Amino acid sequence: MQDRLITVIGGGGFLGRYVAQSLLARGARVRIAQRDPKRALFLKPLGGLGQTQFVAADIRRPDTIARAIAGSDAVVNLVGILSGDFQAVQADGARHVAEAAAAAGVPQLLHMSAIGADPASPSAYGRTKGLGEAAVHAAFPQAIVLRPSIVFGREDGFINRFAGLIVSAPVVPVVRGVTRFQPVYVADVAEAVAQLLAAPSAHQCRTFELGGPDVISMRGLIDWIAGAIGADRMIIDLPDLVSSVIARFGFLPGAPITWDQWLMLQQDNVVGGGVGTFADLGITPTPMAAVAPDWLVRFRKHGRFTQATA
Repeated sequence: MQDRLITVIGGGGFLGRYVAQSLLARGARVRIAQRDPKRALFLKPLGGLGQTQFVAADIRRPDTIARAIAGSDAVVNLVGILSGDFQAVQADGARHVAEAAAAAGVPQLLHMSAIGADPASPSAYGRTKGLGEAAVHAAFPQAIVLRPSIVFGREDGFINRFAGLIVSAPVVPVVRGVTRFQPVYVADVAEAVAQLLAAPSAHQCRTFELGGPDVISMRGLIDWIAGAIGADRMIIDLPDLVSSVIARFGFLPGAPITWDQWLMLQQDNVVGGGVGTFADLGITPTPMAAVAPDWLVRFRKHGRFTQATA
């Protein structure tokens, strides 16, 4: 991977910063492409002189993507959203990247999707992730697709969000407490990306589903976070009827869930069969309990002096 130029679209985001760090550590030259590259400049000290480049690109505008990937040895598309125009970003945007990579003769394309991606999904998120995968395969058949479960890490918007909710309310409502997840550590996903780009021919699978070592329900996750931050709270499972009404009409200020998220929660978010996994890459996934308490400490009432109960 030494001196190869790898363009990471969305490289300044949560997952992108870890992917960039993993690639830079292997000696690659990394070009960060995103709408506002100034927001990714914090990555520059991670590489050597001239090892990191920054370019403006919008996944919704094919001309900007074509310019951004020019001369690349590999392209990684990490762009995804949890709200907004899913079709434009996750379906059409994925197609723009794949078509541009094919037209430019880029040897490798790695596309970040998600567990639950399905063109027939009732949720716009899952449906457009599935359509994006189909578009990528159509334009760039040799592309590698990664589908992680919920990705967690120090800067995430998942575990940290729930920790913030727990400390701010005496009663914590849980929506779809039975839905299961397989939270995966962000650094492990970044390692998978780097390995697949370094030796793509060593792996037979073209699609990988990445999950951590723990399968946990939504209710179990809330209980675990509360224990990790030492918060004694009343945790209540909301009936599905109540949750669906809140999600559908959003009549509560700061409603904890959207309708599309409610639809996504109707299915478990765990690794399935017939695809590659961390085991195929020789990666041992990291448990939440091994790393998350290090940053969740900021949610404890007295910081490190608060006793955790989990």
